[in-house]
Order: sequence, then C-alpha cells, then structure tokens
Amino acid sequence: MPFATTSLHGLSYLNVWWMRLGIVHQRIHPGQPQENGAHERMHRTLKRRAVKPVQRTCARQQAQFDAFRTEYNTERPHEALQQETPASRYVSSPRAYPSTLPTIEYPGHFLVKKITDAGTFRFRQHLLYLANSLVDQHIGLEETDDGVWSIYFTTVLRDDRRAGLHHPG
Repeated sequence: MPFATTSLHGLSYLNVWWMRLGIVHQRIHPGQPQENGAHERMHRTLKRRAVKPVQRTCARQQAQFDAFRTEYNTERPHEALQQETPASRYVSSPRAYPSTLPTIEYPGHFLVKKITDAGTFRFRQHLLYLANSLVDQHIGLEETDDGVWSIYFTTVLRDDRRAGLHHPG
C-alpha cells in the first residue's frame, strides 16, 4: 500500500519521501473509514466510474482514470464546495518543489544513525530493525531519561519504551 503499512508508524517509501519534503501525515484510526467519509466517497465514485469494469490494456485503463479526473475536478459540482468544482478552487502551492530532498537535521545532542539496506541500525552492540522504508535515511536518537532513548525520523517520535532502547547505565 503506498500510503500506510504495518511498519513503524505505518511508514511506506512514499510516506518517507513526503516526510523528507516536510509534509505532515494525517491518519484516521484503523478500521474507522467514517472518520474520512468524503475521501471514502470519492473512492466509491472512482471505482464505479474508472475501475469497473477493468479495461483490457493499461492505456485504456489510464484513459478511464483521466476521464474520471477531468469530470471529478472540472465538471462535477461538489456539495462541500457549495456546488463549485475543485478546479475552480485550486490554488498552486507557493512553496517551490525542491530539486533534491532537504537534508534531515537533528539537534546537536541527538545521536544520528543511518539505516542500513536491511532497515536496521546498530545501537550499543545491538542490531535493531526499524523499517525497510527507512533504508539509507538518518534517524536521531535522544536520551530522554537515564538509559531511555527516543527515536526520531524528521520530527516524528517513536515511543522509546516500545522500541526496545531502554538500557540502564
């Protein structure tokens, strides 16, 4: 799944890329689609109009998606937008898209570790697994109590006690 996994904080490769761009995640509780009703409704419409029946070729399927996107964004009025179309409300972001991902910076007192190609990092003679989606990324470790460490990726905190980084003395 591109948006969430069963990995650490549900991180997928797409999530990691977005986080590097400074995009903050907003998630509903698992198994609670009613928390995101408008989005679920859009998916139902998408399936009816663009997916069923599945087209025989990728090109024909893409044409179905393109037609849906045009209708959904530029022709079909939306109740939540006072019967206007999404295209009529769209404004480009003032933030420029970077040509390279920004470097992750952690406070000076953090211990910074690079995640290996196996999704692991070494901490005090232990090899600990975090997530494959974090391969080649840098994480920050912060000692929050005597022997208790918290794990950060960008600004997201991993619960230190569940992460197994409690090492007295």
